[in-house]
Amino acid sequence: MSARPARFAFASVTALFFGWGFICANNDPLIAAARRVFGLSYTEALLTQIASFLAFALLSLPAASLLARAGAVQTIWLALAGMAAGCLAMQGIRWLPDFALVLGAIFVLASGVTLLQVAANPLAAALGPPEHSHYRLTLAHSFNALGVVCGVHFGARFVLAGPVFQSAAPIRSAAERAAGIDAMAQAYLVMALLLAGLALLSLLARRSIAAAHIPEPPAAGGALAALRSRWALLGALGIALYVGAEVTIGSTLILYLAQVDTLGLPLDAAGARVANLYWGGSLAGRFLGSWLLRFVPAPRLLALAGAAAAALCLASLALPGPASAWCLLAVGLCNSIMFPTIFALTLERSGTPAAATSGLLILAVGPGAALPLLAGGIADAAGLGWAFAVPALAYLYILGFARAAGRQAIS
Repeated sequence: MSARPARFAFASVTALFFGWGFICANNDPLIAAARRVFGLSYTEALLTQIASFLAFALLSLPAASLLARAGAVQTIWLALAGMAAGCLAMQGIRWLPDFALVLGAIFVLASGVTLLQVAANPLAAALGPPEHSHYRLTLAHSFNALGVVCGVHFGARFVLAGPVFQSAAPIRSAAERAAGIDAMAQAYLVMALLLAGLALLSLLARRSIAAAHIPEPPAAGGALAALRSRWALLGALGIALYVGAEVTIGSTLILYLAQVDTLGLPLDAAGARVANLYWGGSLAGRFLGSWLLRFVPAPRLLALAGAAAAALCLASLALPGPASAWCLLAVGLCNSIMFPTIFALTLERSGTPAAATSGLLILAVGPGAALPLLAGGIADAAGLGWAFAVPALAYLYILGFARAAGRQAIS
């Protein structure tokens, strides 16, 4: 493939990374909005994230099989169609205002995202010279993080800035509830238009994308073969705990910053703060972490990140409201390097084929859903602040994993 078509194809694939980051990030404002509109408990509101995790757990390996059979272009189009179907299904809450419909729409949307991730990650690595594959994948993921920041901003301004969400009082009138539902539905209609633009871009780049050589994804049997490796199991648990911890904080932080005894912010202002500092910190940390890893051994940097994240979460339990809020916002910077570093350390030490270990690590994302569900139960029983004990324990495990990796020679 010549350089110019490859660059255009890579730019198109990078746009897909931005797009799914943008759309998935809207789960955070959606949780805050749905909790008020439908009068949900914390546990019920966090079922939004459970629906996303469930799609990933159930469809990751079938998506890999589909990619191997149908090819990248068809998989991307099917993924975008599934995501658009989820956005359009969200319009149904205008006529059937039921939270179960929201969960169904999120599951359909997340199913499309799962297909897109399985296709886009190897594509980003394959579209160009092999010696630059790590750079391309890191760059694409940086745009994914940028999409997350922009997506939370969009949800905060487009949904949570409405008058119905400016008061802490429960929604009592049918008109207020209808206004809140309309804001949620309109946001997902805008996202459907974004997906149409991404589909057009992938259509224009289809020949260059189809020409890329994508390594065969791991099959189900390959993933299960890694169960023989102690390090593959330890790394899989680390991935599950990291993803669960990051999502638990990101999903509840808007509501936490809006509490009177924390920062007392309106929901839209709280969403902007989470976008700029929590998710923005993660974005900045990816660039900073990539540079630091040139000089600092990966286990040591991961241990520092895990220790700092655990300390910040524990400090949020002990400090008064505003200080607690700032501690949690700072956790985003610590999160930035965790996923790729845990992934790489596990691959180096597992002693099983890379495809097998990668498959198991992909599967491990799904069980991370247990953490937000557990945190929601604690929030309902003891208050939202105590929910952050759950990610603190997860980060302590990551600290232990990093220290053990530093003592273990690479296989």
